[in-house]
Amino acid sequence: MTFGEEEATAVSLVDVGVSFGLARGGSYPAVERASLSVADGEFVSIVGPTGCGKSTLLNIAAGLRPPSSGRVDVFGVPLHSLNRRAGYLFQADSLFPWKTALENVAIGLDVAGVRQAEARSRAKMWLSRVGLGHFSDRYPHMLSGGQRKRVGLAQVLIRDPKILLMDEPFGPLDAQTRQIMGNLLLDLWQADKKAVLFVTHDLEEAISLSDRVVIMSAGPAARIIGEWKVPLPRPRDAAEIKLDAAFRDLYREIWSMLKEEVMKTYSGAGTKQ
Repeated sequence: MTFGEEEATAVSLVDVGVSFGLARGGSYPAVERASLSVADGEFVSIVGPTGCGKSTLLNIAAGLRPPSSGRVDVFGVPLHSLNRRAGYLFQADSLFPWKTALENVAIGLDVAGVRQAEARSRAKMWLSRVGLGHFSDRYPHMLSGGQRKRVGLAQVLIRDPKILLMDEPFGPLDAQTRQIMGNLLLDLWQADKKAVLFVTHDLEEAISLSDRVVIMSAGPAARIIGEWKVPLPRPRDAAEIKLDAAFRDLYREIWSMLKEEVMKTYSGAGTKQ
């Protein structure tokens, strides 16, 4: 771990390997000996070519599937089932279409047995925090893509997870909305400093948000092949920081490695076994 050895480790993947069974027998080695730690309060992004296993590592950190080899620790305790200290924001909307924004945000508390009045009160507070205080009675089809993402973010954060797992959450959004959502996420993170593991294809997004950027190789048997600490001051503006010379220098350095892995995927070299 390169980020503050004195910091408590929120989630740690140790020599994780992942293989998938094939229909005609045998297996596909998706990820090989991946080790990654995220400190409590650290924001880490994983970037890599399509199909390299980024989302798979996120699912393992969430406890949604066990690794084929290696182990996962959460705050120093081995993970053997669902990671209940983590909140997961997926790329696709996970809102119930028949529920209002308020009801969608409150649902996690409802399931946990929180009294309805308290759950609704806390949901209203979170909708205000994500800039949707006046949209509590809107149904998902009445909201824009960015607004639905804000509801989804509030839906996850209302349960106060200690670890936030995010799988390309802003991928479907237009460029301007992505920057707005990036700044919203940075504001919320700055106030609470949860451990964040963020998966994205967008290297600029990864650098602008993160404390550290991790690069994965092309698959099969994808590996973590590099990591960079982001030496940019906080608080940040996700759009303005891209104009900083240090940002551009770091982007060029990381892209020189990432580009080679991306080209392997497009040439087919990364799919040969």
